[in-house]
Order: sequence, then C-alpha cells, then structure tokens
Amino acid sequence: MQSLRNQQHSKKTMPGDLPFNKKKKHNTFDVIIVGSGISGGWAAKELCEKGLKVLLLDRGENVVHPNYPTATKDPWNFPHHIHLTQDDLQKYYVQSRHWSFREDNKNFYINDSDNPYEEAKRFDWIRADVVGGRSLLWSRACYRWSDLDFEANLKDGIAIDWPIRYKDIAPWYDYVESFIGVSGNTDGIPQLPDGIFQPPFEMNVVEKLFKGKVEANYTDRKVIIGRTANLTHPVKGRGQCMARNLCDRGCPFGAYFSTNASTIPAAYATGNLTVMPHSLVNKVLYDEQKQRAKGVEIIDTETNLTTEFYSRLIFLNASTVATAFILLNSTSSRFPNGMGNGSDQVGRNLMDHHKGLGASASVEGFDDMYYYGRRPTNIYIPRFKNIQNKEPAFLRGYHFGGGAFRNRQQPDNGIGAAFKESMTEPGGWQMNLYAFGECLPYADNRITLNTDKKDKWGRPVIAVNCEFKENEKAMHEDIGNTAREMLETIGFKNVHVSNKISFPGNANHEMGIARMGNDPKTSVLNSFNQMHEVPNVFITDGSCMVSGSCVNPSLTYMALTARACDYAVKEMKRLNL
Repeated sequence: MQSLRNQQHSKKTMPGDLPFNKKKKHNTFDVIIVGSGISGGWAAKELCEKGLKVLLLDRGENVVHPNYPTATKDPWNFPHHIHLTQDDLQKYYVQSRHWSFREDNKNFYINDSDNPYEEAKRFDWIRADVVGGRSLLWSRACYRWSDLDFEANLKDGIAIDWPIRYKDIAPWYDYVESFIGVSGNTDGIPQLPDGIFQPPFEMNVVEKLFKGKVEANYTDRKVIIGRTANLTHPVKGRGQCMARNLCDRGCPFGAYFSTNASTIPAAYATGNLTVMPHSLVNKVLYDEQKQRAKGVEIIDTETNLTTEFYSRLIFLNASTVATAFILLNSTSSRFPNGMGNGSDQVGRNLMDHHKGLGASASVEGFDDMYYYGRRPTNIYIPRFKNIQNKEPAFLRGYHFGGGAFRNRQQPDNGIGAAFKESMTEPGGWQMNLYAFGECLPYADNRITLNTDKKDKWGRPVIAVNCEFKENEKAMHEDIGNTAREMLETIGFKNVHVSNKISFPGNANHEMGIARMGNDPKTSVLNSFNQMHEVPNVFITDGSCMVSGSCVNPSLTYMALTARACDYAVKEMKRLNL
C-alpha cells in the first residue's frame, strides 16, 4: 500500500491560479464519496476494485491504521484516568450524553461547541470527526434483517413498503460477512437469519445457566452468543481479537472491522483511491441542462477555503443527519427545497432505536468459577414479541442483550490492608440485561435547516425535531416488565430494573430521511439506493432505510452499499449514468 501522503490529494498542490478548464480536470474523478464511515468505506472499496478513480471526502482528521494514539495506553497513563473534565463536558456537551465517550477516545468525537445544531426536542447526535467515522466507535453487532423486517410496513399499514425483500439482499450479506469476518453460531432462528460465521466467542458458566433456564421456561425465546465483527481467526492483513475490549480506541491488530483497518486498505491497494480529510461537503452541484449532479462543493475546515470537485457518480454516505443537511442545502431551480426532494420526503421519517433498560439480578453459587479476558460481545435474545402472537399495546418488537460477571467484594472496612486484600478476591455473580426497541417511521420526526442562523462556515444550522411516540413508550414499558418477569421466573435473586427511555439519537442508529421506495411521489431512492430524480446520486448510509427493525442496522448498510455499487457500475457500462 502506498503511503497516505502519496495517495491523499494534497491541498498545497491545488491549482488555484490555473485556468478553470485545467483546474476542473485536476479536480475531476469518476466517483466522489462523501463520508468515510462504515458505508462510505465500503463504497470506496467496491468502486476502486471495479476500476474507478475515487475521491473519498471526510470532514474529520485523518487516522491511519494501525496508528491509534490511545490504543495501548493503560488507565493511569491518562491525566484524568479516563474520566472527563468539566472542560470536556462543556466542549462535548452532546457527545458526553453517551456512555462510550471518555477521555481515552474523545479524540475521535466531534467538538459540539464548534458544531452546534438546534434541538426542537432533545436529539443526541453522537458523531465522529475523523476519517473512518463511527466505524472506529461502533459496537460491531452484526445481524441480518429478515422478511419480518422488510415486510413490516406493508403488513402493519405503516408508511410505505420496502422495495426489496430478504432474498434481494441475502447474497450481499454473504459477500459482506465473508470480507469483514463475523463471529457467531448457526442458530436456526427464522427472524434472525444465519450467516457466514467465524467460530463464536464462548458464554461463561452463568450465561450458560441463564440460557438453559430461559429456554426451559419459554418456548418463544432463544439465548445466543452475540454475532460480532471481531475476528476469532486472523484474515489477510488483520489479526485475531485479543479480547481487550478497547475497540473504541481503534484496534492496532485490525481485529474488528473498521474502515481504517479493512476497506480503506483494500481500496488503496488498487491505486485508485484519493482521500481528503478536513473536507466539509456543503452541497451537491447540479447541472440543470443534463439533469444530473456534476460534483460537490467543499469547505476546507482548516483554511475555510471553498473548492469544487467533479465526478460522473456521487455516493452520499455522510451519516443520516449530515446527509439530510447536504440534500436540503443543495438547492437549484429544479429543486428549490433540496436535491431530489420532489416527494417532500427528504429529512422526514427520522428513526432511531430506543433503549434505556438496565436490569440486574444476583446469581447464587459458582464461587469457584471465573472467566478470562474481556469478551467484545454480549449474549443476545432475538426479538420474540409480535411474531406469532399479536401484542395489543404496540407494534413491532425488541431484543435483549446482556452478560454475567463477578462483582468486586464490598468489605465493611474501606481502608487499609483488609481493604486491599478484599480487592484481590471477586465477589458474587450478577446477570445484567439491556434492550433495543424499534421506532416506527413518522413523517413529522424530521430534519430541517434554519436559514436564519449560520454556523462557523456560514452554512444554515441543522434543526432536529424528533421524539419517541406512544408506540415506542408502550413497547418500552413492556421491555421493563418482561425483563423483571424473566429474571424472577428463572430464579435469579435481588432483581432490580431501571427502565427510563432514551432520547432519539443515543442508540447511534439514526436512519430514514431519504427512504427507498418504488414510487417517486412517496420516496427518494429506488430499490438500488439510486435517487429517483437525480440518477447519478446514490445514498447507502442509514438515510435510505424505510423502517427501523430492532436489529442493529450496520450490516444491512454494508450489504446495501455493495449491492448499489455493483448496480451503479453496471449502469455506467450501459451508458445509463
């Protein structure tokens, strides 16, 4: 792989004093991809490997695998031992709403003070500000959607129908899993299709007990080990997971899937990739005569200079909220309300999973048993509500995750030798559960632009108006009741349940705003993620989703991206693009 310095488009060599035609040639590529997260990285890999010259733009700092600055530091090497300071809480006042934001990885997150947005109702927009995006920060859960998800809107009479079914995307799930490496079991659960797996991580003794008791008491529930994009066997260029569970600092072994460790190196290997960090995309440029997008306008976040780049094809993968901004800000005579927005669906139908359950119970016995390492995945109970029997209180469903561990001893004497000695011995076992639930698509959960306010680059300010409604609240109440009932039924002790529903955004699974569909009057994209009204623009991040499922969506984004890239290149060869 050539060095990034050689691959990266150097701003110092930008021909600002050249005639326009030469400047345009210098700034022209086959494809421009906006955003280098999970889906943008996949688009870069696929399109570069198909022989296209690709410009990959990201607003953030560059991060080059395996040089992650905090990956191997011990807690005592950090000035505040991984805790946040008051200054951190002020600068990162949104990011610090999320449990994962700490001193050891804050270098990957965006500074909220410099990048504010409006919250008509609280929305926790958790976002990275580095090349690789949230692929460096995700929890790596990899589950396929099923037709339970793809048919849900049609069966429930909600929003619009998906234009695809499981059979359309199943081969692309195979393709993606084979490359990224997903560990897991073949479990034979219809609503959670099996995939191509590396060997799974192992449950500990209490988790196995939990599995046995749940499955003995409930015929509708299975307890499985989580399916995760962490390698249990090395693959070319990437090493096996060391079970450090420090994934959100970046993995120098490349043991979990990220853009930085996986798709960008594959794209670089073709010689076709150019990466430009510090490139904030302001709008997509539209050619009124050709009725095609012709490029993008960027703002250099270091110099504040504006530059245009041109291409035959554009992939928008900036993440849902940022992609909404780009589309709404890309106005023209044809699209006064935002590019491709003839349906008035751009910015609407914003979804995220709801969470907030914290359920715990103590487990007696097994005092002579322990576990090794810090496994990077949890146990998982796939959705079991609204599958065979219809729930009267809510539509759709939720899944549980969790795990068992041993507490520390709690000595009566909190000082001295006795205290130190007690810290060397583990306490009793505890079982914890959490849950994620589906959010329905609502047209009034939306993103707009406030043109009366400007950000530091002179752009309209993003305004988010999103909330969980009665269906989500009823489901969330059921989550807490079900968790308590399940832990008590299987005989665990001292059950405690906290079940305060999260705010949208905090699950980091925001999606919608440019949904797929067969009818251009009610959707933005067709079944291949191609804009109905601007056919050389594709959107394969979370924006494209028509419904939310309760299943982690990242694997589906990757599969949709690979599928869209294959389609786009075929259409280019047919001279349709």
